[in-house]
Amino acid sequence: MRFRGKELPLPVIATDVPFWPKRSGKVRDIYDAGDRLLIIATDRISAFDSVLSPGIPAKGRVLTNLSLFWFDFLSSVAPNHLITTNAVKAEPRLAPYAAILAGRSMLVKKAEVIPIECVVRGYLSGSVWRSYKSSGDVCGVRLPAGLRESDKLPEPIFTPATKAETGHDENISFEKTADLVGRETAAKLRDMSMAIYVRAAEYARKMGIIIADTKFEFGLSDGEVILIDEVLTPDSSRFWPADDYAPGRSQKSYDKQFVRDYLDESGWNHEPPAPVLPDEVIVKTLEKYIEAYTRLSGRDFSL
Repeated sequence: MRFRGKELPLPVIATDVPFWPKRSGKVRDIYDAGDRLLIIATDRISAFDSVLSPGIPAKGRVLTNLSLFWFDFLSSVAPNHLITTNAVKAEPRLAPYAAILAGRSMLVKKAEVIPIECVVRGYLSGSVWRSYKSSGDVCGVRLPAGLRESDKLPEPIFTPATKAETGHDENISFEKTADLVGRETAAKLRDMSMAIYVRAAEYARKMGIIIADTKFEFGLSDGEVILIDEVLTPDSSRFWPADDYAPGRSQKSYDKQFVRDYLDESGWNHEPPAPVLPDEVIVKTLEKYIEAYTRLSGRDFSL
């Protein structure tokens, strides 16, 4: 398979660092290194709660590098869990794994994960559009009448969800969030999420990308709420090209909506097993992810 005239590397689907306990999410392999975690972003891609085959070569590197950009850009808005991207230097026994760690790994502070998906939406799209059409509100937030699909909301809204280990996350109200984690923590999550979104969305718009919505994860470290996992990537956000934006319809995107659309058009019923992604979908997805990275960071990406 070729991309921009180059042969694509094989996707990194699984990793094995045998001396630390491991757990795997849909995309990331996470190793417990005592008071720290080693997070490796693989090239796995998921949609409709299924991990798809055969993966998107270099995707994990794109996600990691974009998250690193945002961690730095947003450091004055929200503290985060990053310790270093040079895990081998910090942990010399990782040296045999240097090739697989390069560009796709972070050594981070261990934090107590707060079990809430912190979603901020600035535009009416996806599940909130469906909810709005049926009831006029989203997660207990009443929206003005007469809005169209993809309309910009009068103000961004915080629409939290419960974190599901398997299956779908469930949208919940702010009051339900307060019941789950306490009102003070819920307010902190809301305020930090909104501040991050506003700052990032303003910047991204100048770079030609609309951040329609995104989700954040937070944890507690030494009593402080910090930003963890990934941030503002094509896996966790809807990125729309600003020069093609037109409300009243669905939008072109630089995220995995392209993969979801392909799967829907294929006739798949969203039940395992998922269909194998064809080469053209893999290449187009990688192209979209790299375009998002280069536009937002202003940096080139080398395979």
